[in-house]
Amino acid sequence: MDSELAALTASGATTLVSLMVTDSWTHARELLRRFLSRSDPGNSTITDLDAARARLLASQSTGHPREARDTVEQWDAYLRRLLEARAVSRAELRELLTSLQHLQSEAAQPAAVQNSINGGVQYGPVIQSGRITGLTVHAHHPDPPRD
Repeated sequence: MDSELAALTASGATTLVSLMVTDSWTHARELLRRFLSRSDPGNSTITDLDAARARLLASQSTGHPREARDTVEQWDAYLRRLLEARAVSRAELRELLTSLQHLQSEAAQPAAVQNSINGGVQYGPVIQSGRITGLTVHAHHPDPPRD
């Protein structure tokens, strides 16, 4: 494999693995599913990606940095095999990489958030979120002021 293709597969694998631990993973996964649909009609590779993502997320909490390197190496080798078997073309892989890099740059940009509360005066904590798990709020509830 020439150096251009080696760089392409390495970059693709690195981008793919970095997206596995972001909120953009669902979109990246769908891009990959479509990309792999010809070479993997049974979607076994998507199952492998999901397993790799689960390992990466678990390794983040246990502090095993080697897991990310191993996962990059695994997907670099997979992309190389696809190219060598001519299951995908260079152009298709470049297009996928461009899409994944675009997702990665979007994931890196902080989203603008504006919170506003309507409907009167609040006398306790106000929490606004898309998803909260395991939250316990202990708050003193003072009597509302009397007019």
